[in-house]
Amino acid sequence: MPEHSGADAKHVAIEARNIVKTFGAGPGAMRALDNVSVAIRENEFFTLLGPSGCGKTTLLRLIAGFEYPTEGAILLYGDDIAGLPPFKRPVNTVFQSYALFPHLTVAQNIAFGLEMLGRPKDEIAARVSDMLALVHMDKLGDRRTDQISGGQAQRVALARALAPSPKVLLLDEPLSALDYKLRKEMQIELKRMQHETGITFVFVTHDQEEALTMSDRIAVMSAGKILQIGTPRDIYDKPADRFVADFIGETNFLTGTVQSVADGRARVALKSGEEISATTADGARSTGEATIVVRPEHARAVRNGGQLSGVVENIVYFGTDTNIHIRLDGGDLFMVRQQNARGRSSGFEIGDRASVKLETDAAQVLRD
Repeated sequence: MPEHSGADAKHVAIEARNIVKTFGAGPGAMRALDNVSVAIRENEFFTLLGPSGCGKTTLLRLIAGFEYPTEGAILLYGDDIAGLPPFKRPVNTVFQSYALFPHLTVAQNIAFGLEMLGRPKDEIAARVSDMLALVHMDKLGDRRTDQISGGQAQRVALARALAPSPKVLLLDEPLSALDYKLRKEMQIELKRMQHETGITFVFVTHDQEEALTMSDRIAVMSAGKILQIGTPRDIYDKPADRFVADFIGETNFLTGTVQSVADGRARVALKSGEEISATTADGARSTGEATIVVRPEHARAVRNGGQLSGVVENIVYFGTDTNIHIRLDGGDLFMVRQQNARGRSSGFEIGDRASVKLETDAAQVLRD
């Protein structure tokens, strides 16, 4: 089952309890969130990850106050804020569209929210200076925002949102408009800013690489539900079900029959008659047909001595790695990803017999 809390109550910044959000009424009603519960820790970079329409942005908007839950509660440091309007919540949001004021300078954009809060001028000036330093734009404070690049505009939007020192910063796919190289740079910058400010970041994305790169923990969502919560390593190495395994990275799915389970390990018979040992996800069946998952880099192609056998169907060179596609004797297609050594080939050709050697704990029986 997905983790819903996993944090001491006094260290929880945001908690959603049994949230239901329905749009519309009657037969045409659409349930965007279906009994969602999650606890987001103080000073954590937490990511809501999933495909379009999974409910991640709806949950973010509920935390921000732009939508209200149909059922359930939203708590900020233990206080129910579900009924409070956005301007009464110590929460700021950075959207996909940065909504900067083009007629104002970078510094004036950052100062705007502080001025609306009635902060003293000397305090505003000091805070703007601090924010410009934080986003590495010290020398661009007097430049208008229609004279800066997309990446710089993103930094200004972050600085403006961070300037009032919110308890929680919400980020709704803020990197989606940037090119690939700039997105990679900003992923590192975002994590740095979160670490330096100590503010809780709640980040929404459909990009698995972004989630794995920046997050302390990730909640994988689908069809209005949270399927699994964990660290990037937990989510990647130990996916709970097929959706999570398929959505995060590339993976191999094997069909087998669980013969027995003891001490969290299953003995699985594959269609070829070969047997392997696998760990079990919470809620995985203890007997009967099941799906087993193995990441491509957690296996090696060898001449003999592996747990699986088959014929090489394709070899794809990617520079740093080579993917070897093997049609197993039971019929499943299995991909092995091996890191390339300088001047050395994979050692296989298409049509060769190959054996697949699995790393310890590489195979896992998934929850239905």
